Amino acid sequence: MPLDKQDPGSTSPMKMSLAGRSNLRARERAEARYYDDMGPGRGNCTWGAGILAHKGPCTAEELKRPVSDAAVAAEFSSRVADAERTVRIRVKHQVLDQDQFDALVSYTFNLGPHGAGKVLELVDKGKLREAATTMSSMTRVRVKTKHGSKLVIARGLISRRAEESAPFRK
Repeated sequence: MPLDKQDPGSTSPMKMSLAGRSNLRARERAEARYYDDMGPGRGNCTWGAGILAHKGPCTAEELKRPVSDAAVAAEFSSRVADAERTVRIRVKHQVLDQDQFDALVSYTFNLGPHGAGKVLELVDKGKLREAATTMSSMTRVRVKTKHGSKLVIARGLISRRAEESAPFRK
């Protein structure tokens, strides 16, 4: 039987599985520092395990700022809990199995609640194939250029989106 946060027999809300959490942690680049996610001077200022500090490249000051492993672990756990909560709140009308829940938490962790909103809405409406197609298409990121910015395909997102969308293609 699929696990669900609304299952009357369940005493606790659905959580990301240990395997899902481990997979997410392995996928996110673990850096005890601030860095630009698409290379120096490009993409967004990020730290730790794929944790967005802010949109746009890091400042020189941020690039020098040390980050402890404990801070990375604590913020990663906090962001995963936020993503779990977002999925539980936004997907109320569909029973999710564990693979689907893990995939949505990973997707929401990566895009944030606003960025994941369309897919969460589609899943809530039961439009799983459309949700999978939408997830698969989310492989572009905005990077800074000499003349402003442009959208580029982030190659690492292609396999990630294929993995995240797979449970909705069943």
